[in-house]
Order: sequence, then C-alpha cells, then structure tokens
Amino acid sequence: MNGAAVVAAIRRPAETRWLPLAALWAVLLAVPLWLPLVGGYTALAGRVLVLGLAAIGFNLLLGFTGVMSFGHAAYFGLGAYGAGLTLRYLAASTPLAMLLGTLLGGVAGTLFGLLIARRRGVYFAMVTIAFGQVCYYIAYSWNDLTGGFDGLRGFRRAPIGLGPLVLDIAGDGPAFYYFLLGVFAAAVALMGLLLRSPLGHSFIAIRENERRARFLGIPVERHIWLSFSISCGFTALAGSLYALLNNFADPLGLHYSLSGEIVIMTVMGGMRTFWGPLLGAAVFVVLQDYISSMTTNWMSFIGLLFVVVVLFFPRGLLGFLPRRGAR
Repeated sequence: MNGAAVVAAIRRPAETRWLPLAALWAVLLAVPLWLPLVGGYTALAGRVLVLGLAAIGFNLLLGFTGVMSFGHAAYFGLGAYGAGLTLRYLAASTPLAMLLGTLLGGVAGTLFGLLIARRRGVYFAMVTIAFGQVCYYIAYSWNDLTGGFDGLRGFRRAPIGLGPLVLDIAGDGPAFYYFLLGVFAAAVALMGLLLRSPLGHSFIAIRENERRARFLGIPVERHIWLSFSISCGFTALAGSLYALLNNFADPLGLHYSLSGEIVIMTVMGGMRTFWGPLLGAAVFVVLQDYISSMTTNWMSFIGLLFVVVVLFFPRGLLGFLPRRGAR
C-alpha cells in the first residue's frame, strides 16, 4: 500500500463522521423549504429546536454525568418567565430577555445544586421534583406578577438591531426560525466544546464509575454540582426561547409533567449520544402535534412508543444506529 492510500484510509473515518453532521445541518437549514410540503409549519420546527435544546441540556446531567433529575422543568419555566417579565416590565429587548431568563434559571439551578450535590439516586430525583413543584405553585399563586394559572401575557418579542441592520423576528416566518436555529447552533457548539474538554471527560468518568473517579482525585460532588448548574443554564436558555416562540409563559412550563416529557425525549432519542435528544424531541413534538389533532389521549400513544423503545432499543433510536452498523 502506497503513502496516498494510507493517508486516505486514515482520513476516511473522520470524513464518515462529518457526513451525518453535515446532512443534519443541511436538513435543519432547509426546513422552511421542505416542511410545508409534508404538511408541517415553521412554528412546529421552532418547537422542536427549543425542546431539543432543553433535552440536550438535560442530557449533560443524565447521559454524560449519570445523574437523574425529574425537576428540570423548573429551570425551563424560570427561563420562560424571566424572558417574559423582562419584555413586559423592563425593556423591549430580545437579547436582554434571553440573557435574564437564562440567568434566572441558571442561578436558581446553581444555588439549588449546592444543596443536593451529595444526594444520589432516588433521593436526588425526588428532591428535584419537590423544588420544581415549589416553583410551579409560586407561579400559579402569584397572580400580580406571573398572571397565575392564566399565564404571563402582554409581551412580544422585539426586533433585534444589528447596527444599521434590523432583524425582524416579530412574525412566525422563516426569520424567527433561523434566529432560533442560530441560537441553537451556538448553544450546541458550546456544549460540544464542553464535552471535549477535561471537565466534560470528568463528567463521563463519574458516569462510568463514581468510585474510581473519586480515587483518581476528581472532586465528584463539585463536578456533579457543575454539571447540574450548566445543565440548568442550557435548559433555562431553551425556556427563554420558548417564551419568545409563544409570546407567553404559563405555570405548566414549571410542572413536573414537562420534566417527564424532557426525560422521555432524551431517553427515546438516545441519552448517551449527543444528538439523540434532538431526535427524541422531533419524534415527540411531531407525534404530539399529529395525534393530538385526532384524540385527546395522545400521551397514551407516545407512552406506548416509549415502552417499545426502552424494550427493543435500550440505547435509544439514535444509539441503535451505530451499534447496528458495527455489527
């Protein structure tokens, strides 16, 4: 074998890894072109991106650190309320709304994580549910600030000024979708860099064997706290985008049922893969939109699909593909 053949053989696996990623972004960029042809609409794709980002943020904790939380809807909802309250009471600035919404959810997760970093298993999960429900009942009861059960209304996303240019995202057309896609791309790029860093590798070491990670000198509790805090920050960012998507925030965005849906998206797509949660969010949102138009018992069908995936595809829909290819 000559030198050129050796170089080609070495490069081929890297090229193979890049091809699916390029195809994914090509599909996402062309959504406004092909989605109406299959009966979809742009707002549906925006919902997939937002919930996909929430699931990817949650997957940092579950899939890459090995810690289960059933209360991530609290930070999603806090992000939504933070963005909505900013637009309604502080300033008609979309970037400021996103920043303050992300900070509200991220700081809440950071402070709460200090209290539970030493908990494990079902105790960790149950405490996260309790905190989420506290946030839900505060939003439900504080009518003067949050609007109570009717939700927070009276705000709209504002155009973004870029020097002499203005990005008009007030409508539900392609402009707002590409804005969401840009934020999503920046967030997942940051997540990818994090997972490739020494900190990301330490998260994976804790997931694989916490005792060995501790023997290697990794401060396990501190790293779990960091993973929880960063995960809450990404989920809060998704919540702020959700408020912008709907021009609305309501207490159901804090409810434990949404936490369960985020878990379903993550596990169904593949919780130990990077893009699995996005696939799970796409399947969940599309089925929810389609089946709910025919019956109010749409969750029964998604629950059945979830059971099938757990039984026959334990690595998730996306995690099954590489394993099948390896065979």
